[in-house]
Amino acid sequence: MPITAQHVRETVNAYLAEHPDEEDSLSALVRTLDRAGDTIASREEFRGHVTAGAALLRPDGRVLTIEHRVLRKWLLPGGHIEESDTALVEAALRELEEETGITPDRVEPDSGLPLHIDVHSIPANPKKGEPQHLHFDFRFLFRTTADMVELQEEEVTAYSWQFADTLTAEPLRSRVLNATR
Repeated sequence: MPITAQHVRETVNAYLAEHPDEEDSLSALVRTLDRAGDTIASREEFRGHVTAGAALLRPDGRVLTIEHRVLRKWLLPGGHIEESDTALVEAALRELEEETGITPDRVEPDSGLPLHIDVHSIPANPKKGEPQHLHFDFRFLFRTTADMVELQEEEVTAYSWQFADTLTAEPLRSRVLNATR
């Protein structure tokens, strides 16, 4: 069964129980979830839709980042939800494997809760007929000892293992740094 609005709502509620100070920053997500219902997981929901990402941490304190071909930005591995995804954390693992070749058996989830939920705008893409819209990116922390990466070259142009203190987005940076301790 695909990811439902109920699953997203339960995940958001559990996250906000841990991070109540982020209620305002997630208000657009909650509003869109109320209006969109189960289409919140569809990439064709242009009020905004959920995505899933992986903060993959090695024992040496480095985090895997990838260079996104279209956005030309260094990001955590991640992407859109697919019909076959049944949970956000599973979607993050699937995207990690698709983009980097690192299989789930080489990765250990830190918890079932997102490390961070990021709300950001995606520019319009006239070639795909997509207007500007929001991504509600559920980022999960995973641990690994893997270091070999096989890039999915259709979407990713490069990768790098960066020390967590080089991440610039807060509170993601602080939370990954805490996880290294």
